[in-house]
Amino acid sequence: MKTLYDVQQLLKKYGILVHVGKRIWDIELMAIELDNINRAGLIDKHDYMMAKLVLNHEHEIEAKKEKDPKNHGI
Repeated sequence: MKTLYDVQQLLKKYGILVHVGKRIWDIELMAIELDNINRAGLIDKHDYMMAKLVLNHEHEIEAKKEKDPKNHGI
């Protein structure tokens, strides 16, 4: 699991589709849903950890974009 798309596909397997309208909000909601799946004991620990890493990385990228709007072209 390497991309946000991979995490979306993982969540889709559990019937979870996320589209709030703003990328950073989508990432945050995906993290909450992923935590819920983990708490319920439904997800493999490795898949959970890899998905969390991807989401954390993507969240950092989006947070940087919001702080400096000139970086939207990255």
